Amino acid sequence: MKLFVLGATGRTGHQFVDQATEHGHHVTAFVREQKKLIPTPQLEIIEGDVTDVSALTDAMNGHDAVVSCLGTDLSDEDFLARVTDALVPAMKANGVTRIIYLASAGIDQEIPGLAGKVVTFMLRKPLRDHRAAVDLWRNSSFDYTIVRPMQLTDGPRTSVYRVSVDGIPENGKQISRADVAQFMLNAAEDQLFIRQSIGLAY
Repeated sequence: MKLFVLGATGRTGHQFVDQATEHGHHVTAFVREQKKLIPTPQLEIIEGDVTDVSALTDAMNGHDAVVSCLGTDLSDEDFLARVTDALVPAMKANGVTRIIYLASAGIDQEIPGLAGKVVTFMLRKPLRDHRAAVDLWRNSSFDYTIVRPMQLTDGPRTSVYRVSVDGIPENGKQISRADVAQFMLNAAEDQLFIRQSIGLAY
């Protein structure tokens, strides 16, 4: 597959790129700055503005799926929604219908109990931006998979974790970025969880 990846220089994005290239896929990392990544025969790096429709359209040509590992920007409360606004026409122009989108548990107020209320309040601004972007995908015709991990860690890839459609795994607290990346890659490779929102945790 040819995978078009946003957020490849972030910690989860870096894990995704490593695993995707290990599996023999061609990855195009569309990044604001070429840092932390070294181009290889399987990894192409293109610098550009992730909110620029024209730049995204040109760079996305010939790809099979888009993978977004972008995080929120505290200085730009509408960053992810604006990225999605740019991605939609770029994907349509290139005939790309598959998007794997990394969001966060809590965007649907699905974390139960007092802890859920505390997390939702503390992270209300980034969750609001993720939710706005996710709503755009949900209201589109694209084959999206929304990925909502619980607290991310830098632990190892275990390949043992739980998934929950729409909710979160019962009593789930954390999951490593490496395992989140594996889930996202599996979803892309095997066409899993299309038009579904998946909670992840151990």
